[in-house]
Amino acid sequence: QVQLVESGGGLVQPGGSLRLSCAVSGSIFSIYNMGWYRQAPGKQRELVAEITSGGRTNYADSVKGRFTISRDNAKNTVYLQMNSLKPEDTAVYYCKYSSTYDYWGQGTQVTVSS
Repeated sequence: QVQLVESGGGLVQPGGSLRLSCAVSGSIFSIYNMGWYRQAPGKQRELVAEITSGGRTNYADSVKGRFTISRDNAKNTVYLQMNSLKPEDTAVYYCKYSSTYDYWGQGTQVTVSS
């Protein structure tokens, strides 16, 4: 079993920044990919950013240039630095661990509003 705990969400004004963290624990394989997804009310869950065990990254077009995903393998933690936030970034953000099996965190709410 793998457990993921997200933190760092909250309320921020448009143009502001937040950093999300996702701590991974349990039976972790040495090679695994991590991703951040989000789900807004009434919408499907969508990929925001992902990072491989080797550090290769991929971003949704809507967040390119504003969001940065990174990972600290020594701490088994993945981060999502979100800058220049927009109201349309409002959603519940989930982290995902991908190896032999996929595991999801419980989600953290991000609200961008003035």
